[in-house]
Amino acid sequence: LAKKKKKPKLLNKFDKTIKAELDAAEKLRKKGKVEEALRAFEALVNQYPQSPRARYGKAQSEDDLAEKMRSNEMLQQAINTYDEVASLPNVPSDLIKLSLKREADRQQFLGRMRGSLVTLQKLVQLFPGETSFKNDLGVGYLLIGDNSNAKKVYEEVLSLAPDDGFAKVHYGFILKAENKIAESIPYLQEGLESGDPGTDDGRFYFHLGDALQRMGDKEAYKWYELGYQRGHFASVWQRSLYNVKGLKAQPWWTARETGYTELVKSLEKNWKLIRDEGLAVMDKKSSLFLPEDENLREKGDWSQFTLWQQGRKNENACKSVPKTCTLLERFPEATGCRRGQIKYSIMHPGTHVWPHTGPTNCRLRMHLGLVIPKEGCRIRCAQENRNWEEGKVLIFDDSFEHEVWQDAESYRLIFIVDVWHPELTAQQRRTLPAI
Repeated sequence: LAKKKKKPKLLNKFDKTIKAELDAAEKLRKKGKVEEALRAFEALVNQYPQSPRARYGKAQSEDDLAEKMRSNEMLQQAINTYDEVASLPNVPSDLIKLSLKREADRQQFLGRMRGSLVTLQKLVQLFPGETSFKNDLGVGYLLIGDNSNAKKVYEEVLSLAPDDGFAKVHYGFILKAENKIAESIPYLQEGLESGDPGTDDGRFYFHLGDALQRMGDKEAYKWYELGYQRGHFASVWQRSLYNVKGLKAQPWWTARETGYTELVKSLEKNWKLIRDEGLAVMDKKSSLFLPEDENLREKGDWSQFTLWQQGRKNENACKSVPKTCTLLERFPEATGCRRGQIKYSIMHPGTHVWPHTGPTNCRLRMHLGLVIPKEGCRIRCAQENRNWEEGKVLIFDDSFEHEVWQDAESYRLIFIVDVWHPELTAQQRRTLPAI
């Protein structure tokens, strides 16, 4: 039999003497009579300012009301009240834990990441033996991008509780971000195998598979398969994490299937103009081409020159290639695609791009060949290889795994245009958050 979870002790000696009044107020809250509950708890706080349980009930009622009214101000009020609970005398430790944990959670919800860190640090100081609070603190650091402090926290957890699955997956995640690929694998794998709460997250399957692939280990697909079965990926090959359900999913597309035939015709008709403007930029200021920065290369030299990013035009870049940018302005499916980019991409000989997956299924990616060596360049998407041709557009869905080889004698230059997935509605195109 599973151990029954002990009910948290929320009443101190004094609160036991006013239990009937507390219960009556709590009953209103449980019934969803939020305003009445808040008034009842406020009256109790006024009457018994030292009562932790009354103060906690007031915080919970404010929290409920904030949700009902969708009011950030009311939520801030709840956060302040949760904080007050912990500073009263003789507060049962279970009540301190509940108050501060909820306070940190609501601070994160409001985007007050630094504030939540302070709250989580307080929890860790008050209850140094509880690894779950350290685990939460680690997440708090990750949310502000402070990986080195998060790493220290998880090292501490793992020294206290070597089998903590939550700490393992997060520690593995950090090692992977530091490009310690081989080291990250056992942590991610054992953490996922633990089945501990908080470990069943698409990101961990994604990064474990990616790490194994980079080590040349076919076990990767076992984990992708598992991630797919757990509902994190659309399929073993399509592993983007920011998705709209139900969109047509195939690795390779024809222009007709996308419905963007005008754009494709325009790119193919004007390919020399696009090429010549790109070459002029390359010659004059090769420094405008920035190295690919997502750590996707095994080896080699791969740079890009970006004209649109997340639906925003880079005015400065467009000054260098004005005709190309003017040409694109006619196609909002591309310039307005807030989940994509428009850019030149140059890849030098001896480059191999790891198998990788784009972040979202909401876009398709067009590659227009500009300068393509006779042989040695290819791209694989899912299980099919293709070659670029000068003046021709290839279209693929980069949420499927893809990989690139450049083993030619000279550089390869292409023009990349991301477009909204054709099945997205106008409403979705307006409202989907940028990536």
